[in-house]
Amino acid sequence: MTEPISPGEQRLAQLAEPEKEVAAGTNTLVVGPYLTRRRRFSAGSGSNDAENNPRPAEARLDEATGLAGAIDLHIVDSIIAPLSAPRPATYIGSGKVDELAGFIRAENIGLVVMDCALSPVQQRNLEKAWGAKVIDRTGLILEIFGRRARTKEGTLQVELAHLSYQKGRLVRSWTHLERQRGGFGFLGGPGETQIEADRRMIQERMSRIERELETVVKTRSLHRASRRRVPYPIVALVGYTNAGKSTLFNRLTAADVLAENMLFATLDPTSRAIDLPHGEKAILSDTVGFISDLPTMLVAAFRATLEDVIEADILLHVRDVSHGETEAQADDVALVLRELGIDPDDTRRIIEVWNKADLLAPDARSRLETTSHRTREEGRPILISAMTGEGISDLLAAIEDHLAAGRSNYEVDIAPEDGQGLAWLHENTEILDRQTTESGHSILQVRLVAGKEPRFLNRFPQAKVL
Repeated sequence: MTEPISPGEQRLAQLAEPEKEVAAGTNTLVVGPYLTRRRRFSAGSGSNDAENNPRPAEARLDEATGLAGAIDLHIVDSIIAPLSAPRPATYIGSGKVDELAGFIRAENIGLVVMDCALSPVQQRNLEKAWGAKVIDRTGLILEIFGRRARTKEGTLQVELAHLSYQKGRLVRSWTHLERQRGGFGFLGGPGETQIEADRRMIQERMSRIERELETVVKTRSLHRASRRRVPYPIVALVGYTNAGKSTLFNRLTAADVLAENMLFATLDPTSRAIDLPHGEKAILSDTVGFISDLPTMLVAAFRATLEDVIEADILLHVRDVSHGETEAQADDVALVLRELGIDPDDTRRIIEVWNKADLLAPDARSRLETTSHRTREEGRPILISAMTGEGISDLLAAIEDHLAAGRSNYEVDIAPEDGQGLAWLHENTEILDRQTTESGHSILQVRLVAGKEPRFLNRFPQAKVL
C-alpha cells in the first residue's frame, strides 16, 4: 500500500518538475529578440543574453528552433524581433507584443519560447498579454536536460538546477494565502505566505539534493581512482552539441549510445575502453555537449559530469565543419574549457577533430584539407566522418602519438626461453617493432606506458634507450 503524498510534497513536485507543464506536440512560437546594435548593459538591465554573441540573428534563431524541436514541440513559426534595447516590463516593445498577440490567438499557440533571459516580471507580463505559457532560453534548456538525464547524478543535478531557477522566479501571486496573523493586538504581523513556504520547501529540498550529490560524487571519485590504478589513459570527447560526439563514440567503441540529429541528444557521461593501433588500451569518455549562452546554474550543476574532461589525458574537440557557424561554436567550446581551467590552445593535450566530412561540398572539403596540411603537425586537425568511418584510423594514430609524447622508447633483447618476459612486455608496454634473429632471440622496440619505467628497468636492466 503506497503512502499518501502530503500537500507540501505535491507543491514541491510542481516546483521541481516544470518540464511536465510543456507537453510534446504543443503549438509553439519561437521568438528571437536580438539587439540590432552591439552595446553593453548593466547587470540589472534584464539582458544577459550574450550581448557579445557574434552570430547572425538567423543562425541564433535556427539554434533556438532546434532546441525547441529537441523536446518534440510543434513549431508553428519562428520570428526575429529586433530591438534597440530590452524593455523592463516585457523585454520587447509594446507594439511587437500586440502584434504577436494577434498571431498567437489566430494560430492557437500554447507556448512561446523567447530566445533570451527573461526576468520573472517580464515572463509574467508576456503570459498575461499573450494568454500562453512563456519560457526563456534558460527554461527551455532546463526542459531538455530534465527529459534527457538518465543517471542518478544527472537527474539530481537537473532537479537542483530546476529548483535554483524556480526559487528566483517565485513572484508575489500567493499573498492572498497568508496564514493566520501572529502576535497579540495590533502588533501581530502576517504569518507565512505561500511564497515564503515555497521558498522554504525549495531550499530544504536543495539541501537534501546537495547531500545526496556528495555521496554520488564520492562514488564517482572512487571509480576514477580505480581507473587510475589500472592505469589506462583517458580520452574525452568535447564539443558543441550535435557535433557528432556520440556517433564518433559509437564508431570507436562499438557502443550503442543514443546518437541522433538533435541538440542535447545525450547528457549523461559514458565511458568505454578502446584499442589503439599498437595494442595499448585507453578509456574513451563521451560528455554533454556545450552550447552558447548556457545557463550559469547548469554550468555549475554539470561541472561534476565534466570531471572526466578536467582529468583526461587527451581531449578530442569534435567540430561539425559542415555547419555554417562552426567557428563561433568552436569559440563557445573554448570559453567553457577555459572556465574548467583547461587551455583550449594546448595542442599537446587537445586534438581538433573536424567531423561530418561526408556532408561537405567538394570545394569546401578541398579548402579544409589545404588548411589542415598547412597547420604544423603537432596541432594539425584530423578530418573525419564518424558516420562513414573515414579518417578514423588517422584519428586513432593521432591519439596514440599524443599519448606517446614524452614517453621513453627502449630496445629489448628477449631470449627464446624467456616467455614470461615477452608476455610482460606485451601486457605492459607498447610494441613498436619486433624482429627475430637466427638464434631465436626477439629484438623488440617498445614504448613505455606512464609509470611503468621503474618496473621495466628492474625487469630488463640491459635494455637500450632509443
